Amino acid sequence: MPKQTKRMKKMTALVPRQEMVPLSEAVNVLKKFNTTKFDQSVEIAMRLGIDPKQADQIVRGSIVLPHGIGKTLRVVVFAKGEKAKEAENAGADFVGDAELAEKMKGGWTDFDVCIATPDMMGLVGPLGRILGPRGLMPSPRAGTVTMEVEKTIKEYKAGKVEFRSDKEGGIVHAVVGKLSFDAAKLQENIEAFMSYVIQLKPNAVKGQYVKTIAISATMSPSVRVTI
Repeated sequence: MPKQTKRMKKMTALVPRQEMVPLSEAVNVLKKFNTTKFDQSVEIAMRLGIDPKQADQIVRGSIVLPHGIGKTLRVVVFAKGEKAKEAENAGADFVGDAELAEKMKGGWTDFDVCIATPDMMGLVGPLGRILGPRGLMPSPRAGTVTMEVEKTIKEYKAGKVEFRSDKEGGIVHAVVGKLSFDAAKLQENIEAFMSYVIQLKPNAVKGQYVKTIAISATMSPSVRVTI
């Protein structure tokens, strides 16, 4: 086991000894870990009682959090004609078609979100081997293959978060803000995310749906939250 640093030992001592605590208390504990020179991201991990190997039990979706995530996402859009102009006017960072696809084939992936209009999927499809492993492939289910280009760009610029249960432990993981957020805003973001994931419970799931919930910062121990 790796040796803990003095900083990590000090933070671990602040984690409540009881197994789980109410969200408000967990957020207040997490705020005490704001001791780095950079603004740490706050993340949530929800372990779900699903069988991630079953297609009808996969939990995935996207949500615009009430207070954003404290980061401006870089958005790429595959579109042409009027939709390309719409994307540019909506604040997309990169807009293009064939030339943009060639750039990605060369290994360029310096962006956070990729959106495409349906007519561009013939061009985008072959990029799956590059974009797929990085979670950047446009998808109708995620809402990133769409004709509503302006609306979708603005949602991501406002702090839209995508998530999908992992293939091994059935865990949903996402960024829900920054440690610099005041406690009330951070709590509202986390509550909104948890509520949305709970609403997505697959019909095929039997028994307890949410097993555990934990929140943490980029360089902190996790704090387990009462379900």
